Amino acid sequence: MKQFTYIFLIFFFASLEAQEVAILKYNGGGDWYANPTAVPNLVRFTNENTQSNISENIKTVTAGNEDIFSYPIIFMTGHGNVVFSNSEIENLRNYLTSGGFLHISDNYGLDKFIRRELKRLFPKNTLEEIPSNHPIFDQQFKFSDGIPKIHEHDKKSPKGYGIFYEGRLVVFYDHETDLSDGWEDESIHNNPPKVREKALQMGSNIIQYAFSN
Repeated sequence: MKQFTYIFLIFFFASLEAQEVAILKYNGGGDWYANPTAVPNLVRFTNENTQSNISENIKTVTAGNEDIFSYPIIFMTGHGNVVFSNSEIENLRNYLTSGGFLHISDNYGLDKFIRRELKRLFPKNTLEEIPSNHPIFDQQFKFSDGIPKIHEHDKKSPKGYGIFYEGRLVVFYDHETDLSDGWEDESIHNNPPKVREKALQMGSNIIQYAFSN
C-alpha cells in the first residue's frame, strides 16, 4: 500500500511542481555510472521540446532503497555485470508493478547480465521485442520503423525490447543501438547532429510514455 501511495502522489502533484527522474546504481562490477551527461541532456531536451517540467537535478538510487518509489522513471546503463540481491529484486518488482518504469540502455556488454537479472525480476514474463506500432514510438516524435540506430558495433539491427505487466509496459530495453550514448555531450562521441537528435527524440518519447502510462 505504501508503494502504491508513493506512485499515486507522484502523478497527483505532477502539475504542481517539477518531477524528478533518477539513475539506477547497481552491484556486480558493471559501470552503472557510464554516460554521465546523458540523462541531464535528455531531460533538458525533453523540457525544451515538450510540455514537461522535469528537474535537471538527476538523482541516483539503488534498487533496494524505498526512495525509488519517488520517481516515475529510472534509467540504467553500463557495459558489464549486474547483480541484484533478492531484496533488491523484490523492491524493484514492487516499484514496477506499482506504476514505475525502468529504461535500460545496453552500452555494449550489458546484455547477457541484464537478461539474467530481468528473468529473476519477472520469471513469468518474457522479454519481448516491441513492435514499431507501439505507442512508445509515437509520442511527440514519430519513429515508424521502431528504435533508431545510434552506434554501430557488429552490424546487427537495433532492437527495443520490453516486459509487460498486466498489459502495461514496465521495462524498456534498447539493444544494439547505444541510445544513451546519443544523449551525451556532442563532443564525447562526435555523433552527427541528426543522429544525436534522433537519440534525444527517442529518449524523450520514452519519458513521455513513462509519465503517461
